[in-house]
Amino acid sequence: MKIALDPYMHRHLGLHDLCRKAAELGYDHIELSPRDDFLPWWVRPRAHKERIAEFKSALKDHGVKLASILPMYRWASPHEDERQAAVRYWKEAIQVAVEMGCDTMNSEFGRGPSPDRSHRSNCCGGMHTHEHSEAAWWRSMEELVPVFENEGVTLNMEPHPEDWCETLHPAIDMLKTIGSKNVKFLYCAPHTFYFGDDMAKMIRDAGPLIAHVHVADTYNHKASSGLRYIINPPGAKVTIHQHMDMYQGEINWDVFFSSLAEVGFDGIVTACVFGWEDRADESGRFMRAEIQKYVDKYWPAKRA
Repeated sequence: MKIALDPYMHRHLGLHDLCRKAAELGYDHIELSPRDDFLPWWVRPRAHKERIAEFKSALKDHGVKLASILPMYRWASPHEDERQAAVRYWKEAIQVAVEMGCDTMNSEFGRGPSPDRSHRSNCCGGMHTHEHSEAAWWRSMEELVPVFENEGVTLNMEPHPEDWCETLHPAIDMLKTIGSKNVKFLYCAPHTFYFGDDMAKMIRDAGPLIAHVHVADTYNHKASSGLRYIINPPGAKVTIHQHMDMYQGEINWDVFFSSLAEVGFDGIVTACVFGWEDRADESGRFMRAEIQKYVDKYWPAKRA
């Protein structure tokens, strides 16, 4: 099992200092989320050869490994030019992962087209529907799954609030339909209340397909008669979730970790807190220690 840090709250640091920071906070693995000097949001990778060499050297200097790389491209855009660009960027990002010696990538199903191309009246923008975005995503996967398989890289996928696919079902059904050992599921704990109400059952449903989890807390937005959050004007279409430190929300962590242990999970566990940039170091240390407590409790033979 690998316990990794998503260092998004430390993205202002250069790559060398980022690796130093991860080590200082107690992590020996990083899940690299989008950053402008490596794999930026939505656009072509900036990870040229010199920067790759710099990053590899920094990881080695500080005894940190790359557990996973997280790209975000518009591979579910109904606009074919955007989709094709995203597939090209994905292929380049896969090669970056290979050059970095990283055999795992993770991403989301996607939010459809760029909001600059159409009115954002729904997740997929203007006249476009969830069906348009799903069809575009399938076309992209048909091109990319063989690349993942040929390069020996595993892709861990998560449904995300506001994506065209934001629930556990049909996400795991679609991933099983692909039928590739290189395509797995990422269970993101702070998205739990968008997935459904029975976390233990949902983890059992995903079962051995779960290769990666994100750990952060959140409130149940459906609780208190739907009044956990009060939005004005009433009826406004919004999507809210948090990535908070453990115990600041309503995730039952004993249920979460015990359920993972029951289905034989032995993958990547990423501390994925975004909400506390003013105390990022304290948050990172706290999350590392708390995750370890649950690993020791439910996987006593596997000290990460």
